[in-house]
Amino acid sequence: MTTKRFIPEDWKKQWSKFMVTFFDYLPTHYEASKREWAIRRMIWDFKDGKRSVKVAEMVAKRMREQFGTGVENLTLVCIPASSGEKNKARYKVFAEEVARLTGCKNAYNAITIEGGRLAIHEAKGRKVVREAEVINFDKDFFKGKQCLVFDDVLTQGHSYARFACALEKMGAEVLGGYFLGKTILGNN
Repeated sequence: MTTKRFIPEDWKKQWSKFMVTFFDYLPTHYEASKREWAIRRMIWDFKDGKRSVKVAEMVAKRMREQFGTGVENLTLVCIPASSGEKNKARYKVFAEEVARLTGCKNAYNAITIEGGRLAIHEAKGRKVVREAEVINFDKDFFKGKQCLVFDDVLTQGHSYARFACALEKMGAEVLGGYFLGKTILGNN
């Protein structure tokens, strides 16, 4: 018997907002065409901080098309990567460039990541100790802000929904999200 996962209503609310994806991302366990490989490499490069400016140009162009001069009243918020080091490589230049190109506010410095704390995870009756990252928000920064959330890859949307709800609990209004890639399943 399969148990159905409970989906919070506030997550469903987040999913009803606009969610722009730029590319379909085919996971590596599927055979890929040349184009799909090029998209994989571009997304992996972005994750490593190598294509920040190019991706920022795409995102900024879409934001200007969608919001016009109103984009200057919005705040770009990137869903943090798994560590402070990865987050800096992935988003610092990207967020600065999007803000420069659009005039939007940049929330990069309003979110910090601490590492090195231990977390205990229970899996199949076993307890596993792992390092966990702790995300800290400058809560005052987000009060009253209209936010656009960005993440590199959208798979099920759980990270987006959870993050958007956290922003709204701090008094922000999340308008929707932009995602470089959206995970798709192959024909295999």
